[in-house]
Amino acid sequence: MATGASAAHEGPDPARHNGGGAAGSARHGPHLRPSGLSLVFAGGLVGVAAREGLSLAVPDADGVPVVVPLVNLLAAFLLGYLYEALARVSPGTALAGRVKLLVGTGFCGGLSTYSSLATDTATLLVQDRGGTAAAYALGTLVLGAVATLAGIALGSRLHPHEPDRHELRRIEGHATGGRA
Repeated sequence: MATGASAAHEGPDPARHNGGGAAGSARHGPHLRPSGLSLVFAGGLVGVAAREGLSLAVPDADGVPVVVPLVNLLAAFLLGYLYEALARVSPGTALAGRVKLLVGTGFCGGLSTYSSLATDTATLLVQDRGGTAAAYALGTLVLGAVATLAGIALGSRLHPHEPDRHELRRIEGHATGGRA
């Protein structure tokens, strides 16, 4: 059983989820605080503006929107990279939490648009372009998974994890069967 600061990172505290109320609302995570909501809003605003700017600048290719899959792939890559890099550089810190809210939830959430992907796919189907619709939707989803994995790989390569002395003790204890 952990004590002190490390206990806060072991998982959710059931006492924190007491069903709401005035006393309960003060104990919610940073994502529900005004500062956290402001970070998500600001990041989302920039993400939506970037997507719209790209949509205006990049023409469709043969009636197929190019920007929608591109921004979805970019957001998937950024999320993979962001979360892996933060987990290795500053796991559980307040700064990591704020970056996740601003860039992960806000910017990447505003940049990506799976609702437009669905609408564009439906439009292609209505136009009797079933093959194009299938390639458009499935290609985006499969390539999105690959982009996320590529982001994770890059994050782990650029930010190698070096265990601290406490982690080394835990590893050594497991290697010796608990006999350290």
